[in-house]
Amino acid sequence: MTVGDPCVHAVVVNWNGGGANLACLEGVEAQGLARDCIVFVDNGSTDGSLAEVRAAHPGLTVIENDENLGFGAAANQGARVAIERGARAVFFVNNDVVLPAGVLGRLCAALEERPRRAVVGPLVLRGDRPELVWSAGGAMTWRENLSGLRGFGRRDGPAWRESRDVDYIVGCAMLVSAELLEELDYFAVEYFAYMEDVDLCLRARCAGWEVHFVGDVAALHTPSSATGGGYSPRRKYMNAVNSVAFLRRHGRAVHWLRFLFFDVASLPVLWAIGIFRGRGKAVLAKAWGVCDGLRGRRVTAERVRDGASWLW
Repeated sequence: MTVGDPCVHAVVVNWNGGGANLACLEGVEAQGLARDCIVFVDNGSTDGSLAEVRAAHPGLTVIENDENLGFGAAANQGARVAIERGARAVFFVNNDVVLPAGVLGRLCAALEERPRRAVVGPLVLRGDRPELVWSAGGAMTWRENLSGLRGFGRRDGPAWRESRDVDYIVGCAMLVSAELLEELDYFAVEYFAYMEDVDLCLRARCAGWEVHFVGDVAALHTPSSATGGGYSPRRKYMNAVNSVAFLRRHGRAVHWLRFLFFDVASLPVLWAIGIFRGRGKAVLAKAWGVCDGLRGRRVTAERVRDGASWLW
C-alpha cells in the first residue's frame, strides 16, 4: 500500500473551518494523493468555506450536507465513498491540521507492518507552538475526561518520538484500515463530536486489532478551531456529555466510581479555580454536560449552535 495508490483515500470534514481548510488540503495533496482520492465533507457550513475549497481545489469529491451532522456521521459518509471506490485504508484528517510531506507514506508503511494493525497515527504537535506536543497517542485513565493525551503540553523530544502501541489515536490524523471500519460499522454517530475516536480504538482493541502510534513523523494541529479552543465552554460541554455516553457503552462499576470521584466531585474546586483563570463558564458547561449525559441526552447541532446557551 502506497500513498499514490488509489487504495488509500483521505477524508476531511468541515464545519465553518474558514481558511484553515485550504492549508489542510494543501498538506493532504503534498502527501502524494490525487485529488480524486480526497473526499471533502461539508457539514452545512455558513462561512463561505465550502466555496473557497471548491475554487482552490477543483476536482475534489465533495459531499455537501444541508446541516451539521456531527463529525462521526460526516466522517462515515466520506469513508463509505472511499471504500466503495476500493480504498483499503482511510486517512481521517481534521481541517485544522497541517501535514508536512511524507507523513502519510510513513503511516501507510506502519499500517502494513503487522497483519492485525488497524489504526495508526503520527505525533501531533501544536500548530501555534510546534516545539510542544499535543498528542503522542492516547491512554485510558478512567479519571478526568476518562482518557489523556500522552505528552500533552510537554516539549517535543526523544521521549515522544518512540513508536509504540497505544490505547487510542486522536482523530485529528488517523489512518484506519477499511476492514476494521466495516467490521465495527464505522464511527459511533451518537457522540456527534469528541470521544468517537477513543470509542473506535477501544472497540478495535477489544476485537483483537492493534492501535499504533508512529513517533518519527509529526502533524501540526490547532485544536478545536470549530468549537472555540481547547478549554471553551462548548467543547467542555460536548466532551462531558460524551464521557457519560462512553461510560454507558464501555464502563464497569469501578470506572463509574473513578469518573464520579475525579471528574464530578472535583467540579466545585475546578469552578473556584476557574473563576480566577477566566474559565468559570467552561467549568459550568462541563457540569451541565455531565447532568445532560446522566439524563441520557445527546449532543446535537441545535444544542451547540452559536447562542443556544448563555455559556457560548
